[in-house]
Amino acid sequence: MTTDNIQILGTDEHQIYFGDALECLSLITDESVDLIFADPPYNIGKVFAGLKDKWATDEDYLQWCYKWLQLCINKLKPNGAFYVMTSTQFMPYFDLFLRERLTILSRLIWSYDSSGVQAKKYFGSMYEPILFCVKDKDNYTFNADDILVEAKTGSQRKLIDYRKNPPQPYNTQKIPGNVWDFARVRYRMEEYENHPTQKPIALLERIIKASSNEGDVVLDPFSGSFTTGFMAKQLGRKSISIEIQKDYIKIGLRRLGLATEFNGEQLIKEGKTTKVKNRNGIKAQIVEQPNIFGTDF
Repeated sequence: MTTDNIQILGTDEHQIYFGDALECLSLITDESVDLIFADPPYNIGKVFAGLKDKWATDEDYLQWCYKWLQLCINKLKPNGAFYVMTSTQFMPYFDLFLRERLTILSRLIWSYDSSGVQAKKYFGSMYEPILFCVKDKDNYTFNADDILVEAKTGSQRKLIDYRKNPPQPYNTQKIPGNVWDFARVRYRMEEYENHPTQKPIALLERIIKASSNEGDVVLDPFSGSFTTGFMAKQLGRKSISIEIQKDYIKIGLRRLGLATEFNGEQLIKEGKTTKVKNRNGIKAQIVEQPNIFGTDF
């Protein structure tokens, strides 16, 4: 279906809106979404499919962000949850804006190592912040049992808690804290897609399991590599994905299993071209293709 400049693809359970985020969000019914995960452009100069992520001024960027943040709030059900990311530079502005409209339950840190170029004259950033917000602090979904992690004190050290009567071993599992250590997605990983800021499956799996139930609607207004929609489908949720770039729309259609071609182009997982020399010393190029069969993780 096409609405003005927006093309709606996929199925009733897994919709992809091909168009501008503000325009697409305006088409979605208010208070119809259970969970939103937003990972917008960070305004730090990244290049996405040929377009540079940079606004003329920081104020221009923030005014744009405030518009889509408010639209997301409008789409959220009264008992819904909203997870939002941005750069460390701009998160304070997001925090101030959202705390006046929602309840911020957690300020999360996605922590990761980096083997790339490191800062030499200041402390390089090794994390990205995430806000976990709800509309109603007394009524929201949080499936603690679905996201338990190992409690090292109880499971490894096997200590006894003598404060209890009678004394008991410490629990072997616990709810994760607000620092999440997940590896960044790198080339050669099975889940890798051709996107510069792809978020790991493990990150979205925890968020979707914690803050939604089977059959719930999960919205991602900046879908990119479509990890949110992919994991929503894997976990039995419905999804609405918004994306403005054709190259990433193709990733979404393939990754969610919604189509095998788009505008006459076959949808296959892109590989990486590598320059090599054969035994005669002649340079050649080979394309390394990740596994395109089965799951992507």
